[in-house]
Amino acid sequence: MRVICPNCSSKDVGKIGTNQYYCWNCFIEMSVSNEQIASVYQVEEDGSLHSLNDLFIEEQTVAAQINM
Repeated sequence: MRVICPNCSSKDVGKIGTNQYYCWNCFIEMSVSNEQIASVYQVEEDGSLHSLNDLFIEEQTVAAQINM
């Protein structure tokens, strides 16, 4: 599965854990479930995660961001 960042549309996304991906271009972390992006987080300087779900999680838009 190839994940495209919903923030910057970069393909420079790597797998960092089970169903977890990280965009090396804009520093966004994503969780994937059932081949759709389930949650999106901004990684803060202290390593904490800030949810961006309210900005990015819309079924139609996010489902199109994953290429099989």
